[in-house]
Amino acid sequence: MSEPMADGIHCDTLPSNLNFPFNLRIHPSSPPTYSSDKCLIDDTNFGSHAQERAIRQYGIAGRVWEAAYMMNLYIHPPLHMEFDPPFIDIDATKAPQRLTIIELGSGTDLPEVCPLLEYNLQSVKSQLECRSLQKSTLVVKPLSWGKPEDASALASEFFEQGPDKRVLNSLAHILCSDLIYFPELLGPLLRSLLHLSSPPFYSPSGDGPQIILISYKLRSLAKEATFWSAFGLWFEFQPILARDKLAASEWQRFGENFDDTSFLFTANRRLESYNWTIPELDEDLLGGMGANGTGTRKSDDTFENLLLMGLE
Repeated sequence: MSEPMADGIHCDTLPSNLNFPFNLRIHPSSPPTYSSDKCLIDDTNFGSHAQERAIRQYGIAGRVWEAAYMMNLYIHPPLHMEFDPPFIDIDATKAPQRLTIIELGSGTDLPEVCPLLEYNLQSVKSQLECRSLQKSTLVVKPLSWGKPEDASALASEFFEQGPDKRVLNSLAHILCSDLIYFPELLGPLLRSLLHLSSPPFYSPSGDGPQIILISYKLRSLAKEATFWSAFGLWFEFQPILARDKLAASEWQRFGENFDDTSFLFTANRRLESYNWTIPELDEDLLGGMGANGTGTRKSDDTFENLLLMGLE
C-alpha cells in the first residue's frame, strides 16, 4: 500500500505516471512568511488558481513546492537581503559573461510536463529575448533522471567538445529546486547530477568551477538521508548564508529561522571523483560504491552534521 499524499510526496512504489502518485491529495502552495517581496511571484502563472488548474492536468508538477520559493528569493533577492555566496558574483571590472544554466526538475521533467513549462515561460522568454542577441535564451527539454541517452541527446544539441577535448560551451550552474522526494528517484537524480557535471557538459580543467544549487525541504529524514550520504561522497556542499542589511544582522544559514527545516546548498563536484568509476546500479551508487575509487559501501556525514548543528 502507498502512503497518503498530502503536502508531502512519498509513496512506497512508483506509479506508471510519476506526476500522479497513488492517493495524490495536494493543494496549491502560497509564498511563505519569510518572503516579504511577494511581487516577485507571478500570480497569473503561479498563484493559487493557476496551481489548481495545473495540478488537475499535471499532478505534482503543477504545484509550486515550498523549496522553490527559497530558490526564487535567492536568485531574485530584495534590496535589503544579502547572500554569501551570491547567485552570480558580478565583477564590475569585467565584461558581462554569458552563462549556460540548467534547471533540473520542474516537477519531473518528462515530455508530458514540457507544455506547462513552455506556457509559464512565454512572458519571461519574450522579455529576455528582447534584451539578448541570442534567439534561444530559454529552452525547455525533457530529461529523464538517470538515463544516459537523455543526457547524451541534450549534450549533442547544446554542448560540444573541441578537437583538444576542451568543453566549448561549459555548463556553469545546475539548479535543483525541491527534487528530493521519491526514494526510488534518489539514485537516478544523483546519476543525472554526475552526468551533468562531467564532459561534455563540464570539464574540471575548464575556465571556472561549476556550481550546483539545491533548495531542499526536509519531509522524511529516514527516506531522504540516503541521498545526502551518497551525494556528499561525490560533491562538496555547504549551506548558503544570508543577512538583512537594513537590520545589520549577523550572517546565518539561509532557512535557519523558517517554520520548517529547509536548506539551500551550494555544491561542487570533487575533483578526485573524476577518476572514480560510477556504479551501474542505483542501489550501489546510493550505497557509496565507486566513491573514493573503491567498491566498498560507505557514506558521507556532512548533512547529518549540519542537522546536529541546527539542533544545538
